[in-house]
Amino acid sequence: MIQAIGLTSNPRKELPLAVDDVSFEARPGCVTALLGAPGAGKTTTLRLMLELQRGRGITYFRGRPLHRIAHPSREVGVLLSEVPGHPARTIRGQLGMVCAAVGVPIRRVDEVIEAVGLVSLRDERLGTLSRGMDRRLGLACALLPDPHTLVLDDPAGGLSVTEGRWLHGILRAHAAHGGTVLFSTDDPKEAARTADRVITLEGGRLVADQEAADFARTRLRPRVAVRSPHAARLGALLAKEARAAQRSVEVVREDGNRLSVYGSTCADIGETAFRHGILVHRLADETGDMGPHATLPAEGLASATVVTSALLASASATSAPTDDAPTDDAPATDEPATAVAASGAHTPDEPGPATGSRTRPAASPGARALPQLPPPIAVRQAPSPLRPLRYELRRATGVGTGYLTAITVLVTSALLSVLLARIGHTPQPRLLAAWPRECPLPPAALGAGLLGALAFGEEFRHPALATDRGTVPRRLGLLAAKLLVASVTALALAVLTVGCDLEMLYLVYGRELVGVPADWLSLSASWIGLTVGCAWAGVLAAGIFRSTTAGLAAVLAVPVVVVPLVQKTLAGPSVRKAAGFSERLRELLLMQWPFGGARYIAAGARLVAQPVGGALMLSLTALLCAYLLTTLRRRVR
Repeated sequence: MIQAIGLTSNPRKELPLAVDDVSFEARPGCVTALLGAPGAGKTTTLRLMLELQRGRGITYFRGRPLHRIAHPSREVGVLLSEVPGHPARTIRGQLGMVCAAVGVPIRRVDEVIEAVGLVSLRDERLGTLSRGMDRRLGLACALLPDPHTLVLDDPAGGLSVTEGRWLHGILRAHAAHGGTVLFSTDDPKEAARTADRVITLEGGRLVADQEAADFARTRLRPRVAVRSPHAARLGALLAKEARAAQRSVEVVREDGNRLSVYGSTCADIGETAFRHGILVHRLADETGDMGPHATLPAEGLASATVVTSALLASASATSAPTDDAPTDDAPATDEPATAVAASGAHTPDEPGPATGSRTRPAASPGARALPQLPPPIAVRQAPSPLRPLRYELRRATGVGTGYLTAITVLVTSALLSVLLARIGHTPQPRLLAAWPRECPLPPAALGAGLLGALAFGEEFRHPALATDRGTVPRRLGLLAAKLLVASVTALALAVLTVGCDLEMLYLVYGRELVGVPADWLSLSASWIGLTVGCAWAGVLAAGIFRSTTAGLAAVLAVPVVVVPLVQKTLAGPSVRKAAGFSERLRELLLMQWPFGGARYIAAGARLVAQPVGGALMLSLTALLCAYLLTTLRRRVR
């Protein structure tokens, strides 16, 4: 059950509140519609419920607020907008990432893909999906962790009649299995046909909370749908007769040869057409839209409008058109009857320790067939420190950006090393790294920094981790996984770069330039430290500033800004100078490590004592402290 109590948005400058003291309930086993015109506050209400927007009030999901639930995605499946996935990622790859993020087995992907009808499109890229397929994928992401509650913002918006009918069938099936469904819509006919309960918002305030049948009877205007080749003439005759009889009849000309007549009946319109010899192709009672009478009290509605018997039938079943072709106003007769269902018809079942969040009761005799949902998750995976690592590996290998960046770095470095060798005046260590003195960083370090910046920058551009709460979490486990994957990637890139440069130099110039330097150990440590440090700087900066560009800028800022600043600070006027600090540090470290580790400690000390190494360590320390500060600040909030 969903219990929303006193939801109120924060005040805006000289504007009324978007949501003002909204309270309602959505019961398990029922489909609840949150109805309102555009700007009525539906999306803001859902965001306040999910704690994605600041405001007052609280929402309980089966007795607990969302921030008190250990795994929110297992309790609430959310679909607020388009699927926030990388356009180059496949449907199966996207769902596999979400599986790793929420901690469900990877086999769940195939079960959900089959349930939402995406089996033939599992290898399609997200950037090629239509609106209907995107809605199916969004619903698949919401159903993946087998949640008890579904919260959907305008799920059928922009869908065709057939796709909308299928989507509402899925929602009805979820409710029939004991789940809670809440969706927003601005179409009153859709709410009357598909929901058990309709909550109406106007101007951010709750104006009605009704059963679907009561909503259709009191807040919708009945209308007669007419199709005739002489629609204009028939409409004029109906308006003329209504004025003569002093009756309130509204005739609306629709597209084509269609009319929507409010305030009249099929019998009256048929008699008028018969008297004047007008051919009529279609004549049917329908549920109309929310007209001016919808704001009247319930006592005045009965006298203000004519409620036909077909209106109540259309709220509980589909209106049957007289012609063969279904239209948007009159859906096809095979649409499941999903509007009027007793609130006690389904009994919610609390999840057990080894069962899913919903039960699978047997279908009652004579009930309409509903779409098949994915089976419940029998056993959930225990919390594991490897879950962020699995997610990061699937994220890094799911698109070709990393591979393309690595190939570009290797080719650029090899060509640059050959060019530097031809020009001359470049020391061999810099020649092997393809690092000209005029460039702040070699191509391998820039590539490692870019891959590190992409690791966190793509989270905010295509937030796959935001399926349950709408924001990218700043968990330390996720940071550790990204730093580990970035380190391995940077190390591989450093080794491959030197290997490719050696091969190119050997092919072009022979053995003259491929000798091993005498101080290869310290040079290797410096080279690996530089590439790994750049990768870490990119990860941390992108996580703090939420941008790939900011992460790459932080990497470039180390040699361009931090190194000159540190050198200027150390070379400034002072009463006492720390001359010989590096030598004394080395002596101290040599005394502390008598069993062969002195050479490695000395290499590390020389690495830190270098201008670029010291500046990089300083930058990494500052970025790590800033990341931890933002993480703790978010947790305190």
